Amino acid sequence: MYILFLGPPGSGKGTYSRVASELMDIPILATGDMLRAEIEQNTELGKSAAKYVTSGELVPDDVMFGIIRNTLSREDMKNGVIFDGFPRTLAQAKMLDEILSNMNAKIDMVVELYSSDDEIIARLSNRRVCPKCGRIYHLINMPPKVDEICDDDGTKLIQRKDDKPETVRRRLKVYHKQTAPIIEYFKAKKDMFYFNISTGGPPKIGRNKMLKVFREHKII
Repeated sequence: MYILFLGPPGSGKGTYSRVASELMDIPILATGDMLRAEIEQNTELGKSAAKYVTSGELVPDDVMFGIIRNTLSREDMKNGVIFDGFPRTLAQAKMLDEILSNMNAKIDMVVELYSSDDEIIARLSNRRVCPKCGRIYHLINMPPKVDEICDDDGTKLIQRKDDKPETVRRRLKVYHKQTAPIIEYFKAKKDMFYFNISTGGPPKIGRNKMLKVFREHKII
């Protein structure tokens, strides 16, 4: 099964896709994590992508096309994938359809997550990450035991550049302009299941809503 989680940055795509991945035993293709890894390793791809990621702009389609095509050719991706953070433009959505069609596959389900811009800015500006182990914290909802220090290895937590309020505002502006139109593209498809969930408020409520829909439609 090939599943898309759509929504603005900070709407919970990573959290909800992990829940679905564990329930269905399907790997996650998280382009954000892939791009950050390339940037940290200072690869040629990372160098070209860094200026877009840090400024809140979208990485060019031709770069993303190569990443997605190569990743989907891996053996562990052959039986299904959960897409987290891709596609982000209408051109990418059509490109993904083409790649999957060549694999005799298609998007089976789209889950749209939504929150208000104010909720998202507050949520992301309070997010911190351990630069050593990658564990993610939230200063309000999931704080470390010691302020700004990782529970696991004692490393000082950092705030990603793309989580700073000014960058989040730019990312949201880009989303509303370039990414939101693909929602209508997928809604128009008749051969897939589409539903949306409000992720404002406690994460547990949103997860329970998603699980209820999955059970009602015998997805799990």
